[in-house]
Amino acid sequence: MFDVIIIGGGAAGFYCAIHIAEANPKLKIAILERGKQVLSKVKVSGGGRCNVTHAEFEPSSLVKNYPRGEKELLGPFHIYSTADTVAFFEKRGIRIKTESDGRMFPESNSSQTIIECFLSEIERYGIALLKSSSVVDIGPHKDNKFGEEAVWQVQSVKKVYYAKRIVVATGSNLKIWGLLEKLGHKIVTPVPSLFTFNINDVRISGIPGLSTHAKIEVLPRQMMGEEIKSRFKSRIGGALNLTSEGPVLITHWGLSGPAVLKLSARAARLLNEYNYRFRVRINWMPDYHKEGLLSLFNEIKKIDPKKTIYKTKAIDIPARLWGKLVVASDIAKDLKWADVSRKQLERLSQFITASEFNVEGKSTFKDEFVTAGGVDLKEVNFKTFESKLFPGMYFAGEVLNIDAVTGGFNFQNAWTGAYIAAQAIGKSL
Repeated sequence: MFDVIIIGGGAAGFYCAIHIAEANPKLKIAILERGKQVLSKVKVSGGGRCNVTHAEFEPSSLVKNYPRGEKELLGPFHIYSTADTVAFFEKRGIRIKTESDGRMFPESNSSQTIIECFLSEIERYGIALLKSSSVVDIGPHKDNKFGEEAVWQVQSVKKVYYAKRIVVATGSNLKIWGLLEKLGHKIVTPVPSLFTFNINDVRISGIPGLSTHAKIEVLPRQMMGEEIKSRFKSRIGGALNLTSEGPVLITHWGLSGPAVLKLSARAARLLNEYNYRFRVRINWMPDYHKEGLLSLFNEIKKIDPKKTIYKTKAIDIPARLWGKLVVASDIAKDLKWADVSRKQLERLSQFITASEFNVEGKSTFKDEFVTAGGVDLKEVNFKTFESKLFPGMYFAGEVLNIDAVTGGFNFQNAWTGAYIAAQAIGKSL
């Protein structure tokens, strides 16, 4: 018999357990983890460095990074946010650094620092860690053999456990979502989020590793009827042409980088409806439009007529990308500015400011699989992260229908939900 059972040995589960113990050290707490290893997502996040949060300290701005959960998280972020997360780790001797793009990592540059911190804390508080304990059933305690206080029974592959409170912190786990659905919770069907775009196009082939600032947008499908267009339009907040601006990374298989990942999160459901076959438009120079760039090129033609276009790189984009776009515009490598036709310059201006690409599928971003979907947010009290349907059941992390545009924001959702649930549990027992 436990006071609290936490289902899921990931970031949210550990963080919640530690805060419950800190709020009420007398409580008997257990973490049930289905695998032999814990904190596996923490280990791989940020390329093994653990992107613990993001340097966005204003709740009203922070929530803008959550395509699902923006409205619900505003209140919780006023209670526990980025600065609180940093303080938690620094209190335990882990200094957090901020990189130029706002991502925050432990100064050690190793996720193992975070893992060891969590393991040390649960040992210090005497929290039971039960590995290889996959949960097969969750339900209200029926036979009352422990009296009125034993509210929940949790059946693992090994044995049945009883608890006064339970926290479901299992992330994107189809089996647990099925158990919650059987209980009576509505589960929003999960679809992938945070993925890269598979593109095979001569304009970006052969230059993997190149990164540049660009604007990218998903184009609506031209063949969609008005009824379907209207349905998609309302589903994504009135904007069919979803856009994102920031670093775009050219890869062996297509496009990645922060701008692409943000777009994949914002358009997760729409792109799933498209079966990941769609078109994107990219402006490699977001400060220019086609006509403005064409005017610049005509000025260069007058000023430097004897220079070759291929070698000039007349604008501030990577030289290898400039070369690809010049060749794709049917401009020979030895052609001089004096000899280029207006049609060729128009084509080059078009490719730089409005290149359209066919996306033919997606790839998971590294090992950081994230989904859009989970427990319907209408069924959760966000003052406590407790189920509105089942008192004594709490949620934290990606088990809820909440996801963010990058990993650090997803972790912040986990830390915030885990902390608020822990405070509510600590006060209720």
